[in-house]
Amino acid sequence: MRYMLLIYSSENQPNEEQEAATIAGHRAVLEEAARRGSLVSASPLEPTSTATTVRVTGGQTLVSDGPFAETKEQLAGYYILDCADLDEAIEWAARIPTACLGGGGCVEIRPLRAMSSANAELLTGVSSSHG
Repeated sequence: MRYMLLIYSSENQPNEEQEAATIAGHRAVLEEAARRGSLVSASPLEPTSTATTVRVTGGQTLVSDGPFAETKEQLAGYYILDCADLDEAIEWAARIPTACLGGGGCVEIRPLRAMSSANAELLTGVSSSHG
């Protein structure tokens, strides 16, 4: 089963040394996940200052700057891993350096829904025509 590991952290790294350690930690986890055949995708996100939120209510579209909620921890990136089960996904999440920092972040694990082959083909066609 594929799981998305949503990585939440503070956008402010305490110092360059801590930022370098976090990057090295992510690199190590991703290299091992790739070696073990679990890695599907991963990417950091730009800061929340670049976010745009879209809401549609009563047929009206409201566009606002920033993330949908004010929190201390922001969605910073994600991993998509192909895991045998939730226990394996939890093992990977515990190794993500952002989750391991004292009070510095957390990782939310969400299973990805399986798609019908027709929907998968539709999305594949859409992504290839816009990429």
